[in-house]
Amino acid sequence: MQEHRVVITGLGVISPVGNDIPAFWQALKEGKSGIGPITYFDVSKFESRIAGQVKGFSPQQYGIGIKEARRMAQFVQFAVAAAKQAITDAGLDLDKLDRSRLGVIVGSGIGSLQIIEEQHKIYLEKGPSRLSPFLIPMLIVNEASGQVAINFNLKGPNSCVATACASGSHAIGDAFKLLERGDADMMIAGGTESCIVATGLGGFCALKALSARNDEPEKASRPFERDRDGFVMAEGCGLAVLETLEHAKKRNARILAEMVGYGMSCDAYHITAPDPEGEGAARAMNEALRDAQLNPEDVTYINAHGTSTKLNDKIETLAIKRALGSYAKKVMVSSTKSMTGHLLGAAGGVEFVACCLAIRDDILPPTINYEHPDPDCDLDYVPNTARKVKVEVCMSNSLGFGGHNATLVVKKFKG
Repeated sequence: MQEHRVVITGLGVISPVGNDIPAFWQALKEGKSGIGPITYFDVSKFESRIAGQVKGFSPQQYGIGIKEARRMAQFVQFAVAAAKQAITDAGLDLDKLDRSRLGVIVGSGIGSLQIIEEQHKIYLEKGPSRLSPFLIPMLIVNEASGQVAINFNLKGPNSCVATACASGSHAIGDAFKLLERGDADMMIAGGTESCIVATGLGGFCALKALSARNDEPEKASRPFERDRDGFVMAEGCGLAVLETLEHAKKRNARILAEMVGYGMSCDAYHITAPDPEGEGAARAMNEALRDAQLNPEDVTYINAHGTSTKLNDKIETLAIKRALGSYAKKVMVSSTKSMTGHLLGAAGGVEFVACCLAIRDDILPPTINYEHPDPDCDLDYVPNTARKVKVEVCMSNSLGFGGHNATLVVKKFKG
């Protein structure tokens, strides 16, 4: 079977640091944090009271009508909005293409906790007869992929991935493989999430996973730094248009980068904690490099999962060393979660977007709030300031609860 080369031609993003590609990328290059006090509900009783909220988002900006928006959960609205951006960015004229060959895979870790909360309250107060007929279609995770396809009439392969914080990366990887084997010509893929609600915040607080640096929200997410005390919840969406090279060339598309590798594995260790040896994450990285036919020394940059929790950052550092050997000390690594917070199921999509932009502009986004080195985290984390370097190959890691690991590899396109 002939394997098709796959390229990235369009990007879309909704995030705590910007709701379009220029604003998002400018914030990352400037090291600006999108973390602040939660304003959606009363957080006075919660240990963590900060998050990376999306600001100034209006579904009407993206052609979603007021009536339609009321029947569409916010994580789905984010996906439709980011998809519209990505389609425009890619210069796609969908009416000239075979829509049966255009597909969608959008991952999400949770779906709509908000609609569950709202409707459960109605059930308790008014009974089951008053539940919304849109309860189920609004909360289920696959509605993001479904609604993107419906809104843009994309009739090709359509699926959804739910692997916690690895969802967005798995979605992109799966789309890559569909294209590589010729099952589609173009895929929109990535991740979306919006679960900054009392249940979501309370659940992560109960896990003791969140930062309680409430008085300094912009400094709360500090991956790989000695004084980190947990991650910061965030929301948003990151999507990419992936195409076979033949399809992109046929329509004279601008090519941002080439997708070359995808690795996945499971720790098979614990429901929330990473394998203390980092073996699973290292295996995903090695599998991605094998798939890309690259050596460790070929990698310019790793966008780390880098959550700012004590365990993740230590174990991911160990995993990078296991995967890359002595070269680990030379590779440049950063966590954009230091600025965006942790977008959960959307994280892999948003971070993949950052990797494509790093390749496009030869700029590496920094890890901000890096003040005191941690002896257990001793790599080059591109501290505090963006770095102008020639970026040839980027690797993006996503590690999810349940032991799910995903690694994506993209490189500069060279004809």
